[in-house]
Amino acid sequence: MTNSEPATTANNTEKAANNPLEQFVLLAKTAKGAAALELIKQVVETPGVHVFGELLDMPNIKELENGPHAVYWNTLNLFAYGTYKQYLENKSQVLELNAVQKKKLQHLTIVTLATKSKCIPYSTLLEELDIKNVRDLEDLIIEAVYADIIHGKLDQKNSQLEVDYAGLGRDVRPGETGGVADTLSEWGQACSTILDCIEQQVVRANAEKQRATSHKDKVQQDIANIKKTLAAQSGPGGIQEADMTAGGSGSGNNESCREALPVPSDAKKKQPKGKGIRGSGKFWKS
Repeated sequence: MTNSEPATTANNTEKAANNPLEQFVLLAKTAKGAAALELIKQVVETPGVHVFGELLDMPNIKELENGPHAVYWNTLNLFAYGTYKQYLENKSQVLELNAVQKKKLQHLTIVTLATKSKCIPYSTLLEELDIKNVRDLEDLIIEAVYADIIHGKLDQKNSQLEVDYAGLGRDVRPGETGGVADTLSEWGQACSTILDCIEQQVVRANAEKQRATSHKDKVQQDIANIKKTLAAQSGPGGIQEADMTAGGSGSGNNESCREALPVPSDAKKKQPKGKGIRGSGKFWKS
């Protein structure tokens, strides 16, 4: 054994610890016949394993597709891409599932439904999962939430499951990769459009900020000029000069003020009659 072989073994062990499916992929490299069949039964039951595409690509597993043990291959495909309703419709073509395997497939079915709608009615879930009453349905959903399979809440008032997001993704069929690429392309275009809109908003906001800053500076400058003018007028002689400017010359202004004053009515009545010196028309001679 070379020095590189122990390192490779250690890396494989670490991958298997981080990814529960990895250990089955490693076993599938050498599993043949009954060992391959048992491997499939274990992987569809093991907690934490929710994707199976990598295992389906293994040559020893692919050999089962057209052989006498095709039901094992079909079962693995069911867990990779199918739903619990499809299991009920094709029971003759797949393995009979035990209680643990059924619940796992039901959880995967909820994930599939969550990718199509964020609000899943109880009626849809009851039909797709073949559950007879709401209480059992809610228990199953709560288990899925605690297992980090989906994130959401039960809306009992409106009888629906509100999904925030799925905690895991399912395998994509080989023929559906084109649709996924189109979806990602549309998403990328939508992101670009949003970014362009944000950039335009930023430009407009900066321009508005610049106008507001210029207006503020102008107002502050006008205030400063007014303060300077007021300070100059309130200095020595400033008030007198302002009065002279407003009212003209002192004497003319005072006279106009006297003319404008009203004469009291009593003053008119009580004015003394003046006595003149009457001339007799005679001339006195010395």
